[in-house]
Amino acid sequence: MSGTHAPPGTTSGAATALVTGASRGIGRVIAEQLAARGIRVGVHCHARREGALATRAGLEGEGHQVFVADLADPAATERLWREAVAALGRIDVLVNNAAVYLDHPPLATDYAAWQVAWERTLATNVRGPANLSLLAAEAMCARGARDLAWGRGRIVNISSRGAFRGEPDAPAYGASKAALNALGQSLARKLAPHGVYVYTLAPGWVGTDMAAAHIAGPGGADILAQHPLGRVAAPAEIANAAVYCALDAPAAMTGSIIDVNGASYLRT
Repeated sequence: MSGTHAPPGTTSGAATALVTGASRGIGRVIAEQLAARGIRVGVHCHARREGALATRAGLEGEGHQVFVADLADPAATERLWREAVAALGRIDVLVNNAAVYLDHPPLATDYAAWQVAWERTLATNVRGPANLSLLAAEAMCARGARDLAWGRGRIVNISSRGAFRGEPDAPAYGASKAALNALGQSLARKLAPHGVYVYTLAPGWVGTDMAAAHIAGPGGADILAQHPLGRVAAPAEIANAAVYCALDAPAAMTGSIIDVNGASYLRT
């Protein structure tokens, strides 16, 4: 396995990662790139089991597993963690990628629908990653000394430029990603002394199946106009950055929020 800071193998074989929301899109490509680096991958999905099985079938190497859980449900999240540890032996890297995006534009959404959108979005995009991160942190910090240049474990969060730019038609999504950023930075401060490192990526538009309809639709020209590159990011570009954080980034980068949006939104 290449990479100066890649995790050493474990007593049960290759190093491992749990990637949430890996049945398609960015999560699938992150799983593919981790597997190509020799990592055994836990492929998580909520409802798209067939997609998760297809992801696993396309991964290099052996020992990859599929797990199904609704991250909005704390009991299901805890069960997911237990099943992943039982199947893989341990988790060296947690990638919090799963998320939902629900349209609920202010002034055009009734109060009941507003409640549903906020509850589901925050439960999946914030509480789910927070619960998994706690379980991961507890397990990782309890380990004996390892190569602390890489650490005892790593958590990688997939956030969004919407945390900074705002999401006018899905404010709960923007708020959830801002919360995920704060969660990652809080955990980075707490866990750094224990050799557990936390990184967050903030992509903009990405050319996934989910985004394709928007890009091809009436607002597509608007979306492309936001991007100086003349295109949205490819899933592989986000995955490259995620795998760098998971395996190669220096410990001194812990707590970082890394923009991967093609200069479509620049923070000051």
